[in-house]
Amino acid sequence: MTTRIPNVLSIAGTDPSGGAGIMADLKTFGALGAYGCGVVTAVVAQNTQGVEAVGLLTPDQVRTQIENLLADVRIDAIKIGMLGSAAVIETVADALEAHPEVPWRVLDPVMVASSGDRLLDEDAVDALRSRLVPTADVITPNLAEAAVLLDLPEPPPEPTEDLAARLAQLGAGVMLKGGHGTGDSSEDILLVGGDVTHLSAPRIATRNTHGTGCTLSAAMAALRPQRDGWAEATRDAKDYLTQALAASERLDVGAGTGHGPVHHFHAWW
Repeated sequence: MTTRIPNVLSIAGTDPSGGAGIMADLKTFGALGAYGCGVVTAVVAQNTQGVEAVGLLTPDQVRTQIENLLADVRIDAIKIGMLGSAAVIETVADALEAHPEVPWRVLDPVMVASSGDRLLDEDAVDALRSRLVPTADVITPNLAEAAVLLDLPEPPPEPTEDLAARLAQLGAGVMLKGGHGTGDSSEDILLVGGDVTHLSAPRIATRNTHGTGCTLSAAMAALRPQRDGWAEATRDAKDYLTQALAASERLDVGAGTGHGPVHHFHAWW
């Protein structure tokens, strides 16, 4: 745990509506007391109703951003989000392996947007699984993403310790999210270093769920340098997201027919 203001990097795609991607990550970092930096991997045309188009940056463009930043700025934690292609995944994995001095790494294995739009090429899943997951401290799949990572025929209905253990065999700790499950509470399972932590929060009745996965993983990255361990950082990150969901009705973003954003600055305004 550090007492200085941590510098936290998001490697992710854009979201012009501000609710997801690198825009949401930077809001989350700032709200939780971290200085945010960003490396763009894709320019995404999307709003609260869905994705219109995705323009992927080249591996060289991504590599240059990372190398230029790390040559100058101390980075205390990294959150990795949408990467889009196997080539970019390989590039990010190479960059992280070349910079072991960055202590905390959270990987949100973004494959499908909340709207159902595909955000990761089919041929990139193997590269994500074999190259990038082992470079992370914690991955944060939801149930659908867990099914893809484990080649399951369909997503399981709820997170289980057995499912988390199978994911951990890919080479990283796991925050298995149950937000897409059912019931009055959202149940998650954190498995890091063989230690299991069950996390529970009330399920908030709202359509404003755009960017929840981005926000949770960003919160974990922002808080880990400020907490003594992953369990404490993840518990506080989940509490932050729950409050952001509960306060989301104070915002008026989008036409009301899609999924609005959470209120990242609920504690401030």
